[in-house]
Amino acid sequence: MSGPTLDPAVLTAYQQYLADEDSTRFIRLTGALYTFGTLERLSVHPRREVRRAAVLGLGLLGGYECNDALGKALLDEDRVVRNLAETGIRAVWLRAGNDEQRRHLGEVIRLNLSQDYGECVRLASTLLEQVPWFAEAWNQRAIACYNLGRYQDSVDDSHQALEINPYHFGAAAGMGQSYL
Repeated sequence: MSGPTLDPAVLTAYQQYLADEDSTRFIRLTGALYTFGTLERLSVHPRREVRRAAVLGLGLLGGYECNDALGKALLDEDRVVRNLAETGIRAVWLRAGNDEQRRHLGEVIRLNLSQDYGECVRLASTLLEQVPWFAEAWNQRAIACYNLGRYQDSVDDSHQALEINPYHFGAAAGMGQSYL
């Protein structure tokens, strides 16, 4: 005969977060109690509330190593889990690489946002020469190429981003837009 099952502590932390919106406390508690591997296992828990808590934790605490778990959570039956996964996966994409590479990527993103697409392509190309595995850099260059009317270059860069990160829905959408 089995006894009652205990709720994972991350669920309690999540419920407290929903009540007080104190993300710092949620991050501190979750980070102290769980490894990323454990949160990844909890992200497929039978209870949706536990999946929500685990996916939120991965998105707030995890690095690019959590990309696969968050990518799979994009297909969860629960809409809240999917939304948390979408927000979280975008955040972990920006945590790839080292500090200098992330700073460089931030500048590339700023250039795209300020519509300086030519400079964005140049800077993204420089970054990609150093770190060709950086999917978000490929995606940002694809965005700039698209806005410059270089649609085939945009498709090629989006394809490369998807080769590196098959969960990169932004690159997939960008590729589709380039084909229109």
